[in-house]
Amino acid sequence: MPAPRKPGTRVPVAKRPAVRKALARTRVAKRPGRVPSGANELRLAGVGTAAVLRATGRPWSEWLAVLDRAGARTLSHKDIALLLSRKFGVPDWWGQMVTVGYEQARGLRAAGQRADGFAATATRTVEANVDRLYDAWKDPATRERWLLDAAVEVRRSSDGKSLRMTWKAGESSVDVSFTARGPGKSRVAVDHGKLPNATAARRQKAFWSQALERLKAFLETGK
Repeated sequence: MPAPRKPGTRVPVAKRPAVRKALARTRVAKRPGRVPSGANELRLAGVGTAAVLRATGRPWSEWLAVLDRAGARTLSHKDIALLLSRKFGVPDWWGQMVTVGYEQARGLRAAGQRADGFAATATRTVEANVDRLYDAWKDPATRERWLLDAAVEVRRSSDGKSLRMTWKAGESSVDVSFTARGPGKSRVAVDHGKLPNATAARRQKAFWSQALERLKAFLETGK
């Protein structure tokens, strides 16, 4: 039998059942790769909660609260990014994404606006393997069949993974990434940045949505 407890002696915190359960819930909520309940729908700076959680260890809802407490509403873009890097150890690229997302959420930046201008994004999942999808972008003759006469120039490519292109009308930048989604299925994501204003961003978003529909039809039906 356990020794009798002296009057006034406290049960250690870790042994209290209610506290143990509360701590367990906290650990689960912050476990890398697991999205807290109710946070799945939040998407800022073109990045979803699951992606920002995997990369930084926190979902968007936590970053918004953390930055509010740090007084980020009154800081410049540069100072918020420095805060994320120096105090929270967020890598530079993700620091920029979290900063932009925070500014959008708090009304400090228009939707699609980034430090270097505005951006338009579009994605599509197609019934084709990732190599075939990549080739449809990389090969100029194939690309012309669905991108038509759009004036683009490939500046850099990583086989089967990504492309960086220049959109010659205005010299804006297009980043394209490719991801395998299972047997015979893949996903393409387009990020068209350095656009001059929100109107241009809306126009390019519509353009890429239509272009990716043509690409999907071409890869799946040959038309």
